[in-house]
Amino acid sequence: MTPPLKSRPILTVLRWQAIATLAIAAASGLWAGPHAALSAALGGLVTLSSTVVYAFVLGLGLKAGSPASAGASIVTMLRAEGAKVLVIILQLWLVLTTYKDVVLAAMFAAFAITVLLFSTALLARDN
Repeated sequence: MTPPLKSRPILTVLRWQAIATLAIAAASGLWAGPHAALSAALGGLVTLSSTVVYAFVLGLGLKAGSPASAGASIVTMLRAEGAKVLVIILQLWLVLTTYKDVVLAAMFAAFAITVLLFSTALLARDN
């Protein structure tokens, strides 16, 4: 079994989230300046880091070589999703309370698009 941080679906999601973050940050920078670019980068980084946390917690719940029941798999996925949501909430709070020049439209656009890209994991399969 492939560790979650090295699995093709997670790497695909991280790659697409990083590409989207860079593209939105560049577009935001051209549209509204450096604060918009940084805001978009921060919005995307919130999602990128939460995806890494999701994969890490998912990996902790998987035991190599032991068969997982359906119930144990659901609990593991819910635990990973909970950790992901907690990281998102904490990081959004941190950005919004510490970065006084945040451009909300740029940050939330990057955040929303990268969150939606998490579903691309369904398109990539481990071989």
